[in-house]
Amino acid sequence: MDLEKDLLASLRTEQIDPTLSNLDSLTPRELLIAFNKADTEVPKAVAKEVGAIEKALLLIVERLRQGGRLIYVGAGTSGRLGVLDASECGPTFSVGSNLVIGIIAGGDIALRNPVEGAEDDSEGAVSQLVSLDLKRQDAVVGIAASGRTPFVCGALKYARQVGSLTVALSSNKNSLIGEISDVKIEIDTGPEVLSGSTRMKSGTAQKLVLNMLSTGSMVLLGKTFGNLMVDLQVNNLKLRDRALRIISTATGCSMERSEELLALAGNQVKVAILIELLGASRAEVEQSLTVAGGRIRKALKQGNPAENS
Repeated sequence: MDLEKDLLASLRTEQIDPTLSNLDSLTPRELLIAFNKADTEVPKAVAKEVGAIEKALLLIVERLRQGGRLIYVGAGTSGRLGVLDASECGPTFSVGSNLVIGIIAGGDIALRNPVEGAEDDSEGAVSQLVSLDLKRQDAVVGIAASGRTPFVCGALKYARQVGSLTVALSSNKNSLIGEISDVKIEIDTGPEVLSGSTRMKSGTAQKLVLNMLSTGSMVLLGKTFGNLMVDLQVNNLKLRDRALRIISTATGCSMERSEELLALAGNQVKVAILIELLGASRAEVEQSLTVAGGRIRKALKQGNPAENS
């Protein structure tokens, strides 16, 4: 136990920044400037790990193309960020809730309230992965600022036994979760402004990397057209307005025509765009998209199915 405490104390994320020893004496403006200055270091730290992030991304997409899932596992802030990223993939990219999944130590109640001891339960994540029927085609991303959270370690060890892809995301070099994973992404965010509070710089770094992994995966899977969100779910007024603007931007048509196209397409933005650009029917466009693997650019190269038949 003493050895474990010594190891934790040696972590960069647990170190004390001596330049901020007067934190409680700063004016409100000085305090905010200190926060902001520290935050500017995070993208630079992430940039140093782009090679590892790219490796993870390509392997994740390979698994998704095989019918696998992307599963995030974490405790506390790390777990909440994983659940957040997973939950936003559905409305953004029209994917099922079982394609990108977030697992947090302590279960859903831990999203709002701390669950004592949950992160130390090395078998806790295993039971959740078993309930998900984890398969070889799946990709499991273990998220832990310290790089040694038992809940995450247990998940990654089990995932390796199954044959799933394992990715470790931590804020310390030479992490334990990195040692037991196929790919390790170790963002050295250094000491926090508030010593040990890894919901700050470390959490920001994790959010940035998760954005890159999930959004990058969806781009590579054909869920975008240029930088347009063409697979969004049109299920509220804001998203409907966004959908109309996307259709107008992609096709050059008026907003009024976008309304007509969206109705013709049954609220499917991709289909609406191709109805206009290919001059084809909804049925023809849907067939073309199926052949093109859901990619608008490929469907455009194929041309109007009616004219090619």
